[in-house]
Amino acid sequence: MSWLPKQRVVAPVDMSADSVEAIRLALQLVEDPSSLHVVHVIPELSPMEPGVASGDITDETRRAHIEKQLRQKLKDEHRLEGLNIVVRVGVSHRQIVKYADEIKAELVVIAPHGRSSVANLLLGSTAERVVHNAHCPVLVVKKPRS
Repeated sequence: MSWLPKQRVVAPVDMSADSVEAIRLALQLVEDPSSLHVVHVIPELSPMEPGVASGDITDETRRAHIEKQLRQKLKDEHRLEGLNIVVRVGVSHRQIVKYADEIKAELVVIAPHGRSSVANLLLGSTAERVVHNAHCPVLVVKKPRS
């Protein structure tokens, strides 16, 4: 197996600057943007939440809104033509690992997500859980210390 370029790379994004930077790095690891799958996971909503009960807010409207936001956030990238943007509903690390399995990803490129160190201690980070559960290598992109 050759290290580069990869044919199927998953890059989870949580809308943070760090996760967008991870997407930029992932673009360098593929020959073609169509090989990159940007995944954002939104949590499930309770049927009793405002907007859900009335039918104004659905998973489809949420997915469309997030996809539009992602495309806007990434619009300055010159290599976006053909990029796969996927919005899933559920628990972040589970959906990321499941999607990587479904497409037979060769690599996951992920930034550590933005919870506090106390939250990470209690809950574990999404990146850490992806590392432990993914079937393929996971590259965790950290910001250099200043």
